[in-house]
Amino acid sequence: MVAKLEPRRLPGFLADPPAECRVVLLIGDDAGLVNERAAMLVRAVAGDDPICIAEPPREAARDPGSLAGEAASVPLMGGRMAIRLRDARDAWAEAVKGALAGPGPGLVIIEGAGLTGKSKLKALVAADPRGQVIECYAERGRDLAASITRILSELGAAAEPAALDWLTERAGEDRMAMRRALEVLALHAEPGSRITVEDAMELLGEGSMLDLDEALMAASLGEVAAADRAIAKAFGEGANPVQVLRAALRHTQRLHMARLAMEGGASADEAVGALRPPVFWKAKPAMTRALSRWSVARLEALGAALLRAERQAKSTGLPDETVARQVVLGLARSAAR
Repeated sequence: MVAKLEPRRLPGFLADPPAECRVVLLIGDDAGLVNERAAMLVRAVAGDDPICIAEPPREAARDPGSLAGEAASVPLMGGRMAIRLRDARDAWAEAVKGALAGPGPGLVIIEGAGLTGKSKLKALVAADPRGQVIECYAERGRDLAASITRILSELGAAAEPAALDWLTERAGEDRMAMRRALEVLALHAEPGSRITVEDAMELLGEGSMLDLDEALMAASLGEVAAADRAIAKAFGEGANPVQVLRAALRHTQRLHMARLAMEGGASADEAVGALRPPVFWKAKPAMTRALSRWSVARLEALGAALLRAERQAKSTGLPDETVARQVVLGLARSAAR
């Protein structure tokens, strides 16, 4: 029986999925993380042997026995088959049911980033002791820092603590974009030396992440024109609307935590200094000034509004970029008042 997977057991599971597990379903709103973990499972099961890897076409979903047959097959040179389904939908439910009941020894790895909580496929895998559902949502704090460290290590590089803090503050919403950025850093890193915060800023500081930081900080200070310029530049550099909304929510939550600390008697400097991950040193003065413009109640109301804005961007006919941009400028106008 496949036990409920606790977060601390996830790395071990991804590195060596148990033989009794027949199907793994990866779900969540971070498609890049879903893809990354699926690739890790494929490598764990099949290594780099293409003979041990199968990617059935969508039409195979109409054949209930297709996945069970693939999973039951044994490669000519031995080993275990990894059957990878990309962008899976509920149409695969019957075929997955057959794979769960089948003899193995292969593992069916399903990328279901687009599946909802009411998905038949999710319910099917979650209810079977031979199935495992892994949730893939944007990482935060220590988890994100650990992932950045691991990815850099895989690329033969390492970062100094200050650089890791800088990267942790600015990454996480788009796993694929983050990995590409880390690949750029690793490519330019001096052999045997650690990446510094200056290295990270020089190579990545002109992109959408830094522009988005500038927009949000300007907005929280009430600097409407500066926020408008920075958010326009961030979109021009490739920021996506959901990334903007989530970054705004994260920024608001950090302001909220700092204001709560001040309510408990801390000074603004102490409150900002206690935030984790740490605020990048160049941003600390602006963050401290922003706290004077916001109360706990207003920040709580803003957080709720940002959650509504994300749902609006996903569910209405309004252009996502328009919604995200208006949120940032609305934040700036509110702070200015």
